[in-house]
Amino acid sequence: MKKVANLINYRISDLKFVNHLNAPAKLELGYRYSYNVGYSQKNTCRGELHAEISDKGAPDRFSMDVTLIGVFTTQPGVEKEILHLQTYDMLFPYLKALVSTLSATAGVPPIYIPYIDISDKSIIKFEMPHGDDE
Repeated sequence: MKKVANLINYRISDLKFVNHLNAPAKLELGYRYSYNVGYSQKNTCRGELHAEISDKGAPDRFSMDVTLIGVFTTQPGVEKEILHLQTYDMLFPYLKALVSTLSATAGVPPIYIPYIDISDKSIIKFEMPHGDDE
């Protein structure tokens, strides 16, 4: 697939981390992701990737909740579904690196979150304008 977007910048907009593990413990992690894109009229878009990672049995004992924002330039006239997929694929590695680094520096083994291929999932589009100052 032809590249139709470029990542201008990204930032962490929200981060919540709970680590109440007292000793080395076995965790059974659960993962939930969501991704939304807001489109502008100036060939840019803003992606918001949210992930929740927690111990299935005791989320109050261990959890991460993180939201990354990415701003992208886009080519004119490209289908929004293609932009949605490509911007997700560009932003996901930053989320993966953040989660593994944060877990490792917090004293638990690094957590390597699984990639979710959203190309075969139904995509919900939100036509939300975003500011050009991001």
